[in-house]
Parts: sequence; C-alpha cells; structure tokens
Amino acid sequence: MLGFSNGDVVRIQHPTPNTQYLNMTTLALTTYRGIHQRVKSLSLPNLNWKLISLLGILFFVAMLVSYVFLVNQLTKGVYLVKSYNKEISTLSKENRRLETNFAESGFLGQVNQKARNLNFEKTTAVTYVQVLDSPLAVVK
Repeated sequence: MLGFSNGDVVRIQHPTPNTQYLNMTTLALTTYRGIHQRVKSLSLPNLNWKLISLLGILFFVAMLVSYVFLVNQLTKGVYLVKSYNKEISTLSKENRRLETNFAESGFLGQVNQKARNLNFEKTTAVTYVQVLDSPLAVVK
C-alpha cells in the first residue's frame, strides 16, 4: 500500500476522456482498481455494425427469394396433382366403358346372337295378368 489507512480520502484521476477527480477511500480505491482491471479484460470486441447490417439485409433478401421460389414450386405441385387426378378420372371412365363393351361383345353378344337365331323379338307392350287372392290349388 501507499501508506494510507482505511478511511483516508485519496484523489485519483478517473480513466475517462474528460478527466474527473473522485474522492475515494483506500478500500474503495483497491476495489475500484480490481473491478476496473476485470472489466478491461472482459471488454467486448468492436463490431463492424455496417457489415453486420449488410449481412442481415442480404440474409433477409435470400430468405425472401427462397420463400417465393418454394411457394412457386408448391403451386406447381398442386396443379400437377389436380391435373393427374383429372386424367385418372377420365381414364377410369374410359376403362369402365371399355369393360362394358367387352362384356357385351363377349357373353351378352352371344346371347343376343342366339336370341336372333331363335327369332326372339324385343317386347313393345307388356300386359299383366291379375291373379285372384285365393290360391289356384288347394292342398287337402
């Protein structure tokens, strides 16, 4: 120590640009010096804020461009799915029609041919026979 006892008032120069003098006790002075050295060792590095803001703006623009691109790709995908579903339904209808034609030309075509060979004709008028409420045959 410099020969001061606790409670003595000492004038020191404060390490700021506008030179100020503080009245401190020796205990406060030693604490101040220790804290000041620790704070100097923990000081933050100087940051280039222009570079950081430029990088932030570039990052934002890149995210905006990628967002637009991804939304465009999503829209294309939805359009393709809808067009494929429409094509599937069209092909399914055509498939059912072809199956019906094949069945008619197969079994039903043969039935129609046999009906013509046996001189069957298409009915034009249908008459119904009314049956009485009583049965025709009675079981005894």
